[in-house]
Amino acid sequence: MTLRTLIFRYTIFAIIATVANLAMQRVVLLGGESAPWFMAAVAAGTLIGLVVKYVLDKRWIFGDTSTGVKAHGKKFGLYTAMGLITTAIFWGTETAFWLAWRTDAMRELGAVLGLAVGYVVKYNLDRRFVFTDNRLEPVT
Repeated sequence: MTLRTLIFRYTIFAIIATVANLAMQRVVLLGGESAPWFMAAVAAGTLIGLVVKYVLDKRWIFGDTSTGVKAHGKKFGLYTAMGLITTAIFWGTETAFWLAWRTDAMRELGAVLGLAVGYVVKYNLDRRFVFTDNRLEPVT
C-alpha cells in the first residue's frame, strides 16, 4: 500500500467512525437531555465509533484476516488501550491550547493538531502492538 493510500483510507475511516459516534449520540439523546442521558450518549457513541474504526482498520489498514472470539478479544482490548493513550494526547493538546489562549478558535486548533498527532501515534502503536501478524506490504 502506498503512503497516499494509507493516509486516504485512515482519514476516511476516522470520518466514518466519527459520524457513527455522533449519530449514535443523537439516537440516545432522543431519550432525554439530562446528564445521565448525555453520559449514556457519549458512552454509546464512543463504543460504536471504536468498533467501527477497529473493523475498518483491522481489514483495510492492517490486512488482518484473523477470526474468532479469542483473536478479536485480545486485539480489540489492545486496540482500545492504544486509543486511551492517543485520546490523552488529543485532550491534552486541546486543553493546553485553551489554557494558553482562552479562545474557541485556538481550542479547536489544538483539538485538530491533537487529533492529527494522536492518529499518527495510534497508527504506529496499533502496527507495533496490536496488528502484529498478517501485515500488508510496507508503506511506500
